[in-house]
Amino acid sequence: MARHAITRRTVLGAVGASAVLSSARAQWAPTRSVTIMVPWAPGGTTDILARVVAENLRPLLGQTVIVENRAGASGNIGSDVVAKGTPDGHLILFGTMSTHTMNAALMPTMPFDGVADFTPIAKLGFATNTMVVHPSVPVQNVAAFVEYLKANPGKVPYASAGTGSTNHVCAALFERMTGTEMIHVPYRGGAPAVTDTVGGRTQLFFTAATQSLPHVRAGRLRMLAVTEGRRTPLLPDVPTVGETVPGYEMAVWYGAFGPKNMAAEIADRLNAVINRVMVSPEVKGRMAEIGVEVIEESRDSFARDLRTDAEKWTRVIHELGIRSEG
Repeated sequence: MARHAITRRTVLGAVGASAVLSSARAQWAPTRSVTIMVPWAPGGTTDILARVVAENLRPLLGQTVIVENRAGASGNIGSDVVAKGTPDGHLILFGTMSTHTMNAALMPTMPFDGVADFTPIAKLGFATNTMVVHPSVPVQNVAAFVEYLKANPGKVPYASAGTGSTNHVCAALFERMTGTEMIHVPYRGGAPAVTDTVGGRTQLFFTAATQSLPHVRAGRLRMLAVTEGRRTPLLPDVPTVGETVPGYEMAVWYGAFGPKNMAAEIADRLNAVINRVMVSPEVKGRMAEIGVEVIEESRDSFARDLRTDAEKWTRVIHELGIRSEG
């Protein structure tokens, strides 16, 4: 009996080892350079994120990883290149929540469907999104700011990076949920918007911590809250807007996508290596410096979040009556 048991274990072990080797052989690997498409201009948060990840992906994939920028049309131009690309793993997109879940509701025509025309690969992280005011505004918290708005209806100007931008949607949603009214001052991009808020020409700006934190630390802006559904570990002492305005939330995420119909083994491999890079101490630290909270999420979970957010923001934007001018 002992001899039979040993033989059986040996056979089972050989079968198991064979399966592992077969699985290892079947694991997808790129056969040429991989391109990460960034649908925004160089120097922005998405671009910085892509270049940090690309640098760390090269040894894991065994191929050169190139970052290509194709900006324009609120992220649609570069995203469309990937939507119409070959789903073989050699072209992926580093996109943002706005392009995939908001643009369709904001724009009269779209070159792609932000959900159906892509394979979700990995959610990369959240941009810490802040609510900041000019120091001349006589408030220290969200509750006091709501009272200030009610005492000055239709008089307080707020900045945005343009009609239909996440800054604009944040403020419009805040108005609706607090029963207040402000003056929307749209700019052509976030840089002039933050400049005019620092200068006092506008009094409120909802923007990424990348843009606001240097001014907050220098005393040129006052931070009232973050817009995520929970406090961020990057700014643990800063409350959320939702702590004062129940149900308010704007969580701005970055994600990696492939074209639709990407094979599961390719998407799974890319999810594994990208997650490995994102949670490494070096990358987490570098991302924290620019206000990005990295996360590790399965493809299925990201796909569910993508569908849920697309449904949510389509409904909210239609209710707010916002249309993009871009």
